[in-house]
Amino acid sequence: MGSLIYASEISRATLNSDETLYDKVATKILTETLRMKKGETLTVETWNNGLPFAKRLTLEAKRLGVLPLVVFEDEQGYIDGVRVTPKDVLGAMGKQEYGLLSGSDGYVFIPGPPIGAYSPRLTQHEHDDSTKYNTSWYEAAEKAKLRGARLPYGYVGKDYARVYKKRPEEFARAQLKAALADYGQISATGKAIGRVLQDGARAVLGFPGSRLEFTLQGDMELEDGIVDENDVAGGYNMTYVPPGYVMKQVDTTTVKGQVTLAPSMTRLGLISDAVLEFDGGRLVKWRSRRSPGSLTQLVEGVPFEKRSIASIMVGLNPLMKYEQGQDRVVSGSISLAGFGFSGVVRKGTLRVGDRLVVQSGKLAISA
Repeated sequence: MGSLIYASEISRATLNSDETLYDKVATKILTETLRMKKGETLTVETWNNGLPFAKRLTLEAKRLGVLPLVVFEDEQGYIDGVRVTPKDVLGAMGKQEYGLLSGSDGYVFIPGPPIGAYSPRLTQHEHDDSTKYNTSWYEAAEKAKLRGARLPYGYVGKDYARVYKKRPEEFARAQLKAALADYGQISATGKAIGRVLQDGARAVLGFPGSRLEFTLQGDMELEDGIVDENDVAGGYNMTYVPPGYVMKQVDTTTVKGQVTLAPSMTRLGLISDAVLEFDGGRLVKWRSRRSPGSLTQLVEGVPFEKRSIASIMVGLNPLMKYEQGQDRVVSGSISLAGFGFSGVVRKGTLRVGDRLVVQSGKLAISA
């Protein structure tokens, strides 16, 4: 009997601890990320795994005088629906959803594993068809000038967590803790780095045994966890929680050299290690000791002319740790995208022009 009582006490303690964390994150999202005001409307869209947090979020919203509405998507119901919906309707948005967006001042989205990057329960074709609404949703959100936050812990299901020998709730807890970072500091550091990542600047990404060179060119994006007036005016209505990163596009034709990747999660599972070689802007050689088959399948799934690096991302969140589902926002991480998957460099050194941005996996520029 004593052991049962002890187990119950541990369960209650864990529940109380989680609710305290939920309340802190909920308040931060409502007041700092979305800047919700008394009398404004909030829509919370959640799947099964997000319900506990959604309940606390709506309670905090009511405490602030915000008017919340919860939309629920059942995970198994979604998967079954994908397989019975007529193909010409699958992935389309209904007029009631457009109305919901136009009537919302704030929006919080806690997704489900079936629409995540690693979702073995749906085929790639089923996933793509069922999420065709994505562009329409963002266009409607921009038109409505809503302020939104997406919590990516919801993408983590049992299959994803099993790769890291963890439980999904461990990822949720870790990401929610990282959501309590200082957004003002993240924003200031990101802006300082952004001033270095200018069009035409020559960049070198180094790692013991490899060196990659390229020129920066194109759009830049700062993900700092705050949706302000400038973000809404520019169409950047949704932010990730936890934040933060600064992303800069790359002139794909200028990429040359090698890059060594750390373990990186992809739609085919974990790529444990990889060395990629680029020449003339294209990926020409690749190798992996522990994941050669998956790496080759990912690369060969992309036409040769599109096997290039489109952007580079520098992580800014000091509370995020590796292997918790958001490696790209870990402070000092460097991510590359555009060649079939996104790869992470954990202890790289990034130099842009004569400025050191990241040194051995640590930020070298601060606000």
